[in-house]
Amino acid sequence: MDHQMAPLPLLLFLLLTIIIAVTQSNGSHVSVTTFGAIGDGHHYDTAAIQHAIDSCAASGGGRVRFPAGGKYLTATVFLRSGVILEIEKGAQILGGPRQEDYPKESARWYVVLAEKVKGAGITGGGEINGQGWKFIVRPDPRKNIMVSWNSTGDCLGDECRPRLVGFIDSTDVRVWNVTLNKPAYWCLHLVRCSNTVVEDVNIYGDFNTPNNDGIDIEDSNHTLITRCHIDTGDDAICPKSSTGPVYNLTATDSWIRTKSCAIKFGSASFFDFSKHYYNNITIFESHRGLGMQIRDGGNVSDVTFSNMKISTRYYDPLWWGRAEPIYITSCARDSTSKAGFISNINFVNISSVSENGVFLSGSKHALLSNLNFINIKLVYKRWSNYSGGLYDYRPGCQGLVKHNTAGMMMEYISGLQIKNVSMRWFGSGFKGWNDPLEFKASSVDKISFHDWSSDVL
Repeated sequence: MDHQMAPLPLLLFLLLTIIIAVTQSNGSHVSVTTFGAIGDGHHYDTAAIQHAIDSCAASGGGRVRFPAGGKYLTATVFLRSGVILEIEKGAQILGGPRQEDYPKESARWYVVLAEKVKGAGITGGGEINGQGWKFIVRPDPRKNIMVSWNSTGDCLGDECRPRLVGFIDSTDVRVWNVTLNKPAYWCLHLVRCSNTVVEDVNIYGDFNTPNNDGIDIEDSNHTLITRCHIDTGDDAICPKSSTGPVYNLTATDSWIRTKSCAIKFGSASFFDFSKHYYNNITIFESHRGLGMQIRDGGNVSDVTFSNMKISTRYYDPLWWGRAEPIYITSCARDSTSKAGFISNINFVNISSVSENGVFLSGSKHALLSNLNFINIKLVYKRWSNYSGGLYDYRPGCQGLVKHNTAGMMMEYISGLQIKNVSMRWFGSGFKGWNDPLEFKASSVDKISFHDWSSDVL
């Protein structure tokens, strides 16, 4: 199992080199108030903030300071190479709630946006707040109804809202010691970036708001996420492949709660995912723990999840997920898509308490292969009032399917090792739970069991 640890030293070395590159500069230090920012939370400070950033960049880079106590309301501001936003503890950057506060193209709707920059960052102990509550049309404890700026046709459906922070086509990015709060849509978005470190970041989203993902790593490589606290409504750590692969991603030492999936691959999955390492992460009362939704033909390989504590519970079926601690699926999104292959996936030293079982589902022409479950403790316990008896293949595929629940459901797999794995059912009332294991020999082969047990507590 030594090969499973290989990505970690590489990313720690990456972290060290980026810290040196980003923080050793003796560049200029300027305050947004020097450039006329008021910081009263009512008047827009956009021009002053942008002037400060541009001035700092023109002088060779440095830090742009947001003094404590200020609430700096702004439209989109553009971060430049070599510039670090230093938001002091007690200071807030507030995202504007109007469509005219953002660029014409919806792909550039961010409160803070960095495009094609190098060595930029955000820190300081303060907060960037998207004022997400101002985008709620009707509060709903099941799922909020949100504003949609889709009248121009530039984006469709109900997902036309601004993101909070975006780095696009950028390198040597560092986001650390900052709080990202109440996004209207996605929170931290990394697009086609390389050499990114996200550490000691707190992310809070409205628990009832859809699409307020924590960290989306899209087409980005050599990424380290560590010591983060993510408490939000939608997916927490979410690698996506839309225009290119996602490789060398490490996430460690973090805490997650979400009404969706804590760590989710996809569902945008047009290109490959490889060499991912997730270690020492606590997942608390989430709708789904570890997930892969491969729907667009990309492949997944060489991924390790280790040293995790997971608890999952049912939330409303309006949200994808059915309280699975582990959910690995590959199937075509629709008739124009194809399933991808998922292989060499390791689950090591994981304990979970969940209201549903493990779900492993490949496809007839895209089998799951070489899955390893080693030192796993699965406890099944019902405590919410939501009904079970459903398998959730969404998005696309078969949708929601009525089915008796199993401790581990398996289909279309070739190569599965189960070693030192225990299943425990808490209590005696397990209506709808049929078997500890469910699979058909016609679709699952090459299974190995060593020290597997199942009993009722």
